[in-house]
Amino acid sequence: MNIETLREYCLQKTAAVETFPFDEVTLVFKVKNKMFALVPLNDEALSINLKCEPERAEQLREEHDCVQPGFHMSKKHWNTVLIDGTVKDSLLREWIDHSYELVVQSLPRKIRVELE
Repeated sequence: MNIETLREYCLQKTAAVETFPFDEVTLVFKVKNKMFALVPLNDEALSINLKCEPERAEQLREEHDCVQPGFHMSKKHWNTVLIDGTVKDSLLREWIDHSYELVVQSLPRKIRVELE
């Protein structure tokens, strides 16, 4: 997966927007003003930070060398995934979906209903 495919996939999510809230090199995808993915654009290797349930986050780190504790994020709830070709794009999309869904689930019920 390259940066354009990654960007397009994240923006396909309902109400997803791309922003640069921190600086001009950290692309952040949000749903209803809550982050679900961050992509540093100035790194040599493509990576993405994704929200994850704590137990699943640890499991993914054990199973995949490309999954590391979230860089500059809560290590309990975020993973940094190096997009180096060692995992299939379908698995990466699944992890993006999981991150998005976790964020949506944390939104107030009224907003969740609007998204459906």
